[in-house]
Amino acid sequence: MRALLPTIRETGGSWVGWTGQPGGVDEDIDLDGIALHSLALSDEELHRYYEGMSNDTLWPLYHDAIRESAYHGDDWDAYRLVNQRFAERVAEIAPEGAAVWIHDYHLQLVPTALRELRDDVRIGFFNHIPFPPLELFRRLPWRAEIVEGLLGADVIGFQRASDATNMIAAATDLLEGVEPDEPVVTDHLVGVGYRGHRSLVGAFPISIDVAEIEEPAGGRAARRQAIDIRARLGSPEVILLGVDRLDYTKGIGPRLRAFGQLLDDGRLDPERHVLVQVATPTREGVEHYQDERREIEQIVGEINGRHARLGFPVIHYLYRTLPLEELIPLYRAGDVMLVTPYRDGMNLVAKEYVAANADGDGVLVLSEFTGAADELREALLVNPHDPVALQDAIAQAVEMPRQERGERMRAMRATIAGSTVTDWARSFLAVLDTEGPAA
Repeated sequence: MRALLPTIRETGGSWVGWTGQPGGVDEDIDLDGIALHSLALSDEELHRYYEGMSNDTLWPLYHDAIRESAYHGDDWDAYRLVNQRFAERVAEIAPEGAAVWIHDYHLQLVPTALRELRDDVRIGFFNHIPFPPLELFRRLPWRAEIVEGLLGADVIGFQRASDATNMIAAATDLLEGVEPDEPVVTDHLVGVGYRGHRSLVGAFPISIDVAEIEEPAGGRAARRQAIDIRARLGSPEVILLGVDRLDYTKGIGPRLRAFGQLLDDGRLDPERHVLVQVATPTREGVEHYQDERREIEQIVGEINGRHARLGFPVIHYLYRTLPLEELIPLYRAGDVMLVTPYRDGMNLVAKEYVAANADGDGVLVLSEFTGAADELREALLVNPHDPVALQDAIAQAVEMPRQERGERMRAMRATIAGSTVTDWARSFLAVLDTEGPAA
């Protein structure tokens, strides 16, 4: 994960993770000065643990049950086994008294499993996605086991305060003997006691490496590339932009339909307004994602069929992964950025767009159900479940006066400049440094 690389280099830490390919063996390698300790997964483990439990059960449930979750005992067994293997791998390599930082919903059982193996280490856990409200979380057959697994950590971090509140409510409801106390250390941390161990639970909203985006975005090369992009699109008056993983939580379909309806109604003009949608392939082995791709591509075809001119589609759709050096000029070219997921833990694309907007003249349309909405208050916040509100927000962004655009963007740029990914990591690790047996 790109966001953590600066912290790993700065602290001299190690990275434990899956290789990204099925099969193979556990290995220890050095990559650009970072110690990598891989954990191999078989085809069956990949299917059951990753595609099954993680992404066909937990992912939809944690994103407001937008799609129905599957609940298979074999997937849960694989999830438990792989989490145990991760805990054992970390226990083997962690130095005495080390700080161990575990990331994301794939590894929610690791904190307690690791604590049982190594009671000398400090354990942090950060969840990059939302944590569901209790009434949804109760659907999970293994709900108590998940919460108990998390409470093995000394510090449990989430993107939003509401996520932390949801997790504490689940722990209090599902486990006997859980004792939340009043906020401690700062107003965003709550102590939770369970079986003689105390965890601090709170919000640590993640950010980006602002300089990594801002510096090249302000350069001559990015400016030239942005000009070239506009020319290749037919020199439209306004370029609307979406950059997402092709995931059903991202709200790509409603966004495209809103754009199409604005064209149908004459509120947007296909000769003056175009939309570029980048859809990064992800989890292609999961049926929900295959269905989502077919639906998105059908919507794109229908809108282009109604509004494209010969040689000039009104929606330019890219189903591919773009490296950062290609995204930055695309961010610069985009006059209106559409970030409209149904639910998102943070959404770093929104922050990347703001960082790349060196001229301070873009507009961000942002779902109120993202963590980024807590910080980027000057964006046009919208309920993506409301088609009319989404259409109105897009139209407002397109028509916004230049002075207002500049004022909003300057305020958002000041916000992200004051909280970088390094600040995020340091704030979490500073709390972790004060907690646990090695503190």
